[in-house]
Amino acid sequence: MGKIGKFLGGAVVVGALGAAVFFRLNQEEAVMEAIPDPTVRVENPVKATVELQTGLTGTVTAEESVYVIATGSGEVLEVYAKLGDYVEKDQALFKIDNLQLDSAKIQLDAAKIQLQDAQTNLNRMQVLYESGDIAAQAYEQVKSGVEAAKLQVKGLQLAYDAQMDATVVKAPISGRLESFNVVEKNMLSAGMVGVISSEGSKTVNFAVTERVQQGIKVGDPFTVEKNGLEYHGTITEVGTMVDMQTGLFMAKAALEDAEGIANGSMVKLYVTAQKAEDVLTVPANCVNYDDGEAFVYTYDAESGLAKKVFVEDGLVDAEKIEIESGLDYDDQVIVSWTRELYDGASVVAEFAE
Repeated sequence: MGKIGKFLGGAVVVGALGAAVFFRLNQEEAVMEAIPDPTVRVENPVKATVELQTGLTGTVTAEESVYVIATGSGEVLEVYAKLGDYVEKDQALFKIDNLQLDSAKIQLDAAKIQLQDAQTNLNRMQVLYESGDIAAQAYEQVKSGVEAAKLQVKGLQLAYDAQMDATVVKAPISGRLESFNVVEKNMLSAGMVGVISSEGSKTVNFAVTERVQQGIKVGDPFTVEKNGLEYHGTITEVGTMVDMQTGLFMAKAALEDAEGIANGSMVKLYVTAQKAEDVLTVPANCVNYDDGEAFVYTYDAESGLAKKVFVEDGLVDAEKIEIESGLDYDDQVIVSWTRELYDGASVVAEFAE
């Protein structure tokens, strides 16, 4: 019985091996699928202008701001305007009790009387001189006295007018009273008592580094952002001397249609610090760097291969980059990226519209 079992077991093993061999001999060889070449987007370089914008902080002021000056001292008798009022040039703002005005008026009136007496005496002397009753020297002395009296009246008139201006202080320009601290019945000392700012155009004062100073010029446009709104203007002044306190260069710009920005407000402004006009450019995101050297991949239509080309890059903005050397306008630059992209890689080009 043991021999029969061993014989049967061996037969089973031999049958299994035979079946396995038969299966492998009759199995079809598996077909391996080819991996397609990666598709890349291709563009030619284009001529364009690259601008580098720089964000700065500036202060908005009125185009013209003038101090209101009290030249005399005394009690404030009347006040004709208040803070925030719009006033016209030469409009009376307030009046003070100027005691010097009375003194100036007395001196002026006395000088006018002296002039009148001198003129009357000259008229008499002229009759005598023409009749030959007095010498020419005496007549000339009287005539000189009249001229001196006229000069005295003129000088005292100027002094009186100055005291009158000190008594009734007027607006030096038309504009808004942005600062005004005159109160009726209070004593007032000579000096600055207010500020009037013109309305309409505004000025932005800002400071820039030497790099930015060299890149901007009078007439360049700029943009201001304030409270979610955008305003535009033109640079009007660019300083050429470094401010000793800040180490920066001061600049000014005229702001258009900015009545909604209060004088003294801090604003964010953007100027073009550098510009490259009509230069060869490619999309900024297609430029890569190898140990600090810039390169792009180009497409060779004859071979269907990608080629790594080192370039000299220039100015760059958010969208494009200047290529100073290494490319021509007829080069086909690969502007899309894939991990299968390398020097000599076989690719399928898809030209951008």
